Amino acid sequence: MRGRVRFLDTRPLRSSQPFRDLWIGTSVSQLGGQIANVAVLAQVWDLTGSPVGTGAIGLATGLPMVLFGLLGGTLADTVDRRAVVRATTAGQLLAAAGLCAQALAENRNVLLLLALVATGTSCSALGAPSRRTFPVRLLPGDQVAAGLALTNVSFQAAMLAGPAMAGLIIARWDLPAAYATQAVAMVVSMLAVIRLPAMRPEGADAAGGRRRPERGGWRIVLRRPTLWGSMATDLSATLLAMPIALFPLVNEIRFGGNPQTLGLFLSAVAVGGITAGLLSGTVTRWRRGGLVQLSAAGVWGLALACFGLAGPLWLALGCLAVAGAADTVSVVTRSALVQLETPDAYRGRVSSVEHVIGVAGPELGNFRGGLLASATSASFSLVFGGLSAILAIAAVAATNAPLRAYRTQPAAAKPTAPEVADAAAAAG
Repeated sequence: MRGRVRFLDTRPLRSSQPFRDLWIGTSVSQLGGQIANVAVLAQVWDLTGSPVGTGAIGLATGLPMVLFGLLGGTLADTVDRRAVVRATTAGQLLAAAGLCAQALAENRNVLLLLALVATGTSCSALGAPSRRTFPVRLLPGDQVAAGLALTNVSFQAAMLAGPAMAGLIIARWDLPAAYATQAVAMVVSMLAVIRLPAMRPEGADAAGGRRRPERGGWRIVLRRPTLWGSMATDLSATLLAMPIALFPLVNEIRFGGNPQTLGLFLSAVAVGGITAGLLSGTVTRWRRGGLVQLSAAGVWGLALACFGLAGPLWLALGCLAVAGAADTVSVVTRSALVQLETPDAYRGRVSSVEHVIGVAGPELGNFRGGLLASATSASFSLVFGGLSAILAIAAVAATNAPLRAYRTQPAAAKPTAPEVADAAAAAG
């Protein structure tokens, strides 16, 4: 029994029906999102034929993540988090319908396409901090990391299946069908959220009214080395070494622009990620979470630098698979550390910072990679980015002893009232 659990800890799905509903809805929406991402990438490349154009997708998603993600953190600490996620999921559904409509109208304006992408991303960013607090409220403390790992496994599975499904859907029914699939997935996600219990921030009044968040959300991040160090590690890896915007260019230069190869690039990352995810029962039991995240982020940068030099297709796919595995380990350990280290009164705002870094960082990294590749080459952009990420991560490790030494408790509990008071006092 113990060996099986180490492969995949499914206790959260058995112990909490609300978490199970949330996981199902999130998994379906992630699959739809991956299908739509491939459609957007293909449509922008068709309209522009430029790595700057595909990199602009990162800009259209990264900026809304920063602006609305931080606002979403304040909302998550002020009002019922379930209500926030309901409203923002409805906004994502409308944006998906807009993408479908513009594809049916055979839109040739890339700005309109990017505006719709930005709209959907804005809604996602506004609700993400609230959504990120759900597992720690729905699960016992010692199952939080396992719940986050299950969510990551479903994301990696969506990355694996989504590009292949997108290729089949686009080839047979064209772009509108891919966007329509995302819209249907968002309906499923909405139904799952509706079934969740109300989740007001701790300290909100019983009638559900809004409250003024306790001050100090940002200060908690800055004053706790484990928090800012974990987030700085993730930002170093994604901002400096994100490769997705370069996939079409690498595919065209090295592999003749075969659309099946483009899908393989995305799927290879997911293969590595889901393989690591299936071993998440072991990863979530490692207590040295900070050291694990630092190591995994370094492997990510090294693997992508090697991808920039890889000639044969099998070697390129192998490097991407290693990168995907390292990313999964890094994400799982970072997410658990942030949620367990943050008192509930500040969890929405701290989650918004984590979300901005974890999602906007990769998108802005894609934009950076596209710009550098247009000025130099895809290989130079990948190698330089990967090595730069390694150096930045090493700098975080060298200057942040608390993160290197961080250990999770054997059975982490939810923050208690004294912990919240201590955090407020530390925040000043």
